[in-house]
Amino acid sequence: MFSREESKRLREEFWISFGKSFPRKWILYNTKIKNLSFKFYFDKKTAMVSLDLEHTDLEKQIDTWEKLTSLKTVLTSDFLPNAIFEDSYILENKKEISRIYVIKENVSIHNKNTWQETMVFLKENMLQFEAFFEDYSDIIRY
Repeated sequence: MFSREESKRLREEFWISFGKSFPRKWILYNTKIKNLSFKFYFDKKTAMVSLDLEHTDLEKQIDTWEKLTSLKTVLTSDFLPNAIFEDSYILENKKEISRIYVIKENVSIHNKNTWQETMVFLKENMLQFEAFFEDYSDIIRY
């Protein structure tokens, strides 16, 4: 069991190490589409790369989600075959979003032995998400 301080230190160490191992300017929040962002996630059980669509303007959110789901075949055949589409995904803070994601099980931010495989998973999958987005952002945007 790790104390809160030890857990925080490990999280910081992982993300600093990830940034040094794969120095790159990721798109993340800079999609130029309101409420659409890419995210990295890593906790005590899983790692995830996601494309999140927040629910603020319902009409715009539905329109953007429909465009994303219309591209599902392209995304899963050409970029991320294991992508999961969830139009209603509830975050830990109980906020509802729509999310497309890939997940890696049986890794832990508390276990340094899983860090390298997790870093590779995060990098490779985010590169695929970004490539998809760059190719199809005009369709998603308008």
